Amino acid sequence: MRSIDFKKIKGDKEAITRDIREFIAPTGNLYESIAIMSIRANQISIEMKAELKQKIKDFESHQDSLEEIQENREQIEVSRFYERLPKPTLIAVDEFLKGNIYYRNPMKENS
Repeated sequence: MRSIDFKKIKGDKEAITRDIREFIAPTGNLYESIAIMSIRANQISIEMKAELKQKIKDFESHQDSLEEIQENREQIEVSRFYERLPKPTLIAVDEFLKGNIYYRNPMKENS
């Protein structure tokens, strides 16, 4: 799985109405297309969550001090950055429609 640079993502931030034929065209099967996008959205979500946890972990402190208030502001900014990103599902749909997702169906390959 390739790593995503979340700062470079410029996909839709809101769901939009799409023509269902756009999803059927790459695979010939709507269900298969949705399954591919679902798996990719889950991968993106896991990667996002891991990266966010790592960045927030950098701010962890076991000492109470005045600096903690400043660190909390930085932590809030990191959280806000991830909140403004498009949802994993929207990123996966965008990748799928642009042909940026590698997928294969072993059942079709054996036929």
